[in-house]
Amino acid sequence: MTEALFPNVRWDRIWDATLETIYMTGISLIATFILGILLGLLLYLTGKGNLWANKPINTVIGAYVNITRSIPFVILLILIIPFTKLIVGTILGPTAALPALIIGAAPFYARMVEIALREIDRGVIEAAQSMGATSSTIIFKVLLPESTPALISGITVTTIAMIGYTAMAGIVGGGGLGTLAYQEGFQRNNGDVTLVATVVILLVVFVVQWIGDFLTYKTDKR
Repeated sequence: MTEALFPNVRWDRIWDATLETIYMTGISLIATFILGILLGLLLYLTGKGNLWANKPINTVIGAYVNITRSIPFVILLILIIPFTKLIVGTILGPTAALPALIIGAAPFYARMVEIALREIDRGVIEAAQSMGATSSTIIFKVLLPESTPALISGITVTTIAMIGYTAMAGIVGGGGLGTLAYQEGFQRNNGDVTLVATVVILLVVFVVQWIGDFLTYKTDKR
């Protein structure tokens, strides 16, 4: 039945490409979450009136985040080819796509982290300060716990964006479903391959969105 509907689809290749996409997204997700939290905290804490208020540092970090977020991902892929080749040893394959995915997504998430932290009631922070709480206590016992639902929602949106990035990376040989859809689907005029790859990407996105919504709901205390 499937052979009649999708004569050009090799299901073993679909499976391998799906695993490559999940690999790229998973590794990038972990790195983006860590770097995004760090950058977002620095953006917030060095802002005016906050714990580590420092305008020069805030300006530098803000400029880096804004500039990096503004570069289209395909252009970013090309721009950092020398850097990618230096640390990975190649510019082809799923692993070679990781630097661009992380560099492209971390600033995006960092800005979401900053926005989430800004939404915290300042009265809660001031109450902690009045009780003699240290900066680390305020960060780990107040800021991060209070913003958890927004942080999860933000990383969910970022992860879905990264899945889209992996598809774009596939056009330049990054592997995954993007490469499959482009090389075996579009270039060979196999519409069924492109269709199946697209449906699988959509399914991955739906699963990520469901998990994100579920965790956001579970951690929301309101």
